[in-house]
Amino acid sequence: MKWGWLVLKMGLLVICGAGGYFIADQIGSLQRFTWAPWAGAMTGILLAMLAMSVERLITHLPLKVLVGGTIGLVLGLSVVKLIGYGFTGIHNTNISVAIYIVLACIFGYIGIVLGSSKIEELRLPNWSWLMRGMSRTNQVMKILDTSVIIDGRIADIVETGFLGGILVIPEFVLQELQHIADSPDPTRRVRGRRGLDIIKRLQQEKLIEVRIDRQDFENINDVDAKLVALALRLNAKIVTNDYNLSKVAEVQGIRILNINQLANALKPVVLPGEILRLQILKEGKEQGQGIAYLEDGTMVVVENASRHLGKEVEVAVTSILQTTAGRLIFTTLRDTEHTRQQH
Repeated sequence: MKWGWLVLKMGLLVICGAGGYFIADQIGSLQRFTWAPWAGAMTGILLAMLAMSVERLITHLPLKVLVGGTIGLVLGLSVVKLIGYGFTGIHNTNISVAIYIVLACIFGYIGIVLGSSKIEELRLPNWSWLMRGMSRTNQVMKILDTSVIIDGRIADIVETGFLGGILVIPEFVLQELQHIADSPDPTRRVRGRRGLDIIKRLQQEKLIEVRIDRQDFENINDVDAKLVALALRLNAKIVTNDYNLSKVAEVQGIRILNINQLANALKPVVLPGEILRLQILKEGKEQGQGIAYLEDGTMVVVENASRHLGKEVEVAVTSILQTTAGRLIFTTLRDTEHTRQQH
């Protein structure tokens, strides 16, 4: 496939160069200059290279933006055509052509900008059909926010192969990470540098496509609001640990992938009455309580276990409390006498 594209690009360069050579060679006013055909060939090659540069830009744009920009361009040029009838009385052809070119540039630009930015406001019944083919090939875009990059677990999830598609890192998120990494506060500086290291790790492992998106929204200052706007424009999901961002995005119909929710969902199920063997690591807030932890970090409160600090005990689960910070498991010692004999 890569060789096919290379041949196509080489053919474009050759055709444009040869075309420029013969066009310049046939222009009567240039025939007295021996270098003119070669200048025409060079001009053709430069135009071909410009076309390939535009192609790289267009391939990174979502289909909705391209459709909106095309519609805007057509409408803008139609307006120029209508206005052009007002200049039919001008007998100087050079002036009329110059006016038409200027108007075409102005209205064409306005049409592209308005069409690409306002296409979202049409709210057509279902844009998902535009992304349906891409979804089948697992190419759904997922935008990473600052919190999930600093968290770092996204890299481990990618390594397991459970996350596919394209990871999009907006340039304004990179700028926020750089600002945090340059902070005079040592804690913030470490967090920012960790986030930059996670991005570098994702790019180097090449297990998934990582794309830096350079789109910005100059009329929006808040980073979270920019993330929502970009997700709407790209028809993408947002990967985050931010609870407030999740709620704002969900209200606007954006799919959210919350790493904390994933971690909670993957925690082993513990039921009342189940027997666990744990090490008491510290004393609890209430008198006599001991604190232990499961392998996934879930806190376990053991009644009357403070005297077994540093020892392993068998406990029976009595109740489970689900909080915003995670699960909290309450237990009692299963067999105090048996535990004492062991130690």
